[in-house]
Amino acid sequence: MSTLNPWDVARAQFFEAADFMGLDEGYRKILAHPKRELIVHFPVQMDDGRVEVFTGYRVQHNIARGPAKGGIRFAPDVNLDEVRALAMWMTWKTAVVNIPYGGAKGGVRVDPHRLSPRELERLTRRFATEISILIGPERDIPAPDVNTNPQVMAWIMDTYSMHKGYSVPGVVTGKPVEIGGSKGRLEATALGSFYATLEALKRKNLPIEGARVSIQGFGNAGQYAARIFSGAGARIVAVSDSRGGVVNPKGLDVQRLLEVKKNEGTVVAYEDGEKVGPADVLEVDCDILIPAALENQITKDNADKIQAKVVVEAANGPTTPEADRILHERGVLVLPDILANAGGVTVSYFEWVQDLYSFFWDHARVREELRKVMERAFHQVFDKVEHLNVHPRLAAYVLAIERVVEAIKIRGIYP
Repeated sequence: MSTLNPWDVARAQFFEAADFMGLDEGYRKILAHPKRELIVHFPVQMDDGRVEVFTGYRVQHNIARGPAKGGIRFAPDVNLDEVRALAMWMTWKTAVVNIPYGGAKGGVRVDPHRLSPRELERLTRRFATEISILIGPERDIPAPDVNTNPQVMAWIMDTYSMHKGYSVPGVVTGKPVEIGGSKGRLEATALGSFYATLEALKRKNLPIEGARVSIQGFGNAGQYAARIFSGAGARIVAVSDSRGGVVNPKGLDVQRLLEVKKNEGTVVAYEDGEKVGPADVLEVDCDILIPAALENQITKDNADKIQAKVVVEAANGPTTPEADRILHERGVLVLPDILANAGGVTVSYFEWVQDLYSFFWDHARVREELRKVMERAFHQVFDKVEHLNVHPRLAAYVLAIERVVEAIKIRGIYP
C-alpha cells in the first residue's frame, strides 16, 4: 500500500521521542543505529538438484537490557532496512512491557510458498547455521514471524543443538510444546492485544459486548484475534488477507471464516459478504480496527477515512508518523504496536524462562501472567499519555527509551 521505507519510519518515531525528551546527543547516536548487522548469502540444494543462493539477515539493535530478542520472517521482499526497523521496534517493545531483553530481527528473502517441505527445511537449517555465530539462549533468541511457525523454530533449535552436541531448547521460542515450547504461545500476540483493548475500551466507556471489529490480515495474529474478540461477544464485521477481504455489517461467522481460509487459502472465498480489496477493511465502519498485516498500512492518504474509535496495532509499524498525528487530532485512540502486540514476545519470555529452568506452566498461568504484564504496561503508557499530554505512541516511546537509556547509563560505555 505504501512504499515508505520502514527504517525511515522507525527512525522518525525515535527522533520524535528523542526531541520531545531532549535526549542527550550521545544516547541519540547509540540508539539511532543497530549494534550489529549480519548479511549472509547461502546456497540451498533444491529437490531437482539445482543450487539456489538466498540472502538472509540478522540485526541486533540494542542489548543493554538483556539478550537480543526478535522473530525471523521468510518473505520475497525482506530487506536490510525492514529488518533494521523491526529490530529497533523490538527494543522498544521489550522495554515497554519491561522484560529483560534487547531488540533483534531476522529474515530470508524467499517466497516459502514456492518451496517444498524438504527445501524449506534445508533453507531453514542452512540459515540457522549461518547466523549461529550470533544466536544463543544467553545472546540472541529468535522466534516465529511472517511465514515462519513452530516447525521452523524446531528445525532451528535442532540445528543449533546438533552443533553444540546437546539439546538447547532456549535458543528459540515459539517451538512446539513437545520440545520445550510454552502453552499459550500461538495465541499470545492476539491475546495480549485483547487485554490491552479491554483497558482501552474502559477509557472510551465502550463495552466489548457487541463491539464491531475489522481485522486487516488473517495470519496467526488475525485469526486468533477473530476467535478471541468474537468469543468475548464482539462482532467481526470485516477481515482481509493479501488477496482481498470480505465485509458484512451484520457480522461474519468466524468458524466458517477459519475453515474457508484453511481450505481455500483466502478469506475472499467466504460467501456471505461484500468482496473488497485487502486495504479496504481499514476504512469500514467499526468500533475496533486491528491492523494485523504489514508495515505502512495507515498513512496520511487514508488516515482521515478511518472510522474506528480504537486502532489496535497487532502488526509491526502499520501506522506512519503522519497518520499518527491525523488520528490523534481526530480523537481516534491508537494502541501502538510496541504495546498492543507485545503479547507474543512476553509469552516468548515466559517460554525462555521455562526452558532455562526446565519447569513448565499450565495454560491458565500463562494467560494470567500475560494479562498482568499487558495491563501493567497499558497503565504505565497511559499514565505517560496523561502526564505528558501526548499521543500514545509518543508516550510508549518515551517510556521505552527512558528504560533503555537508564540501562546504558548504569552499565557505562566500554572500555
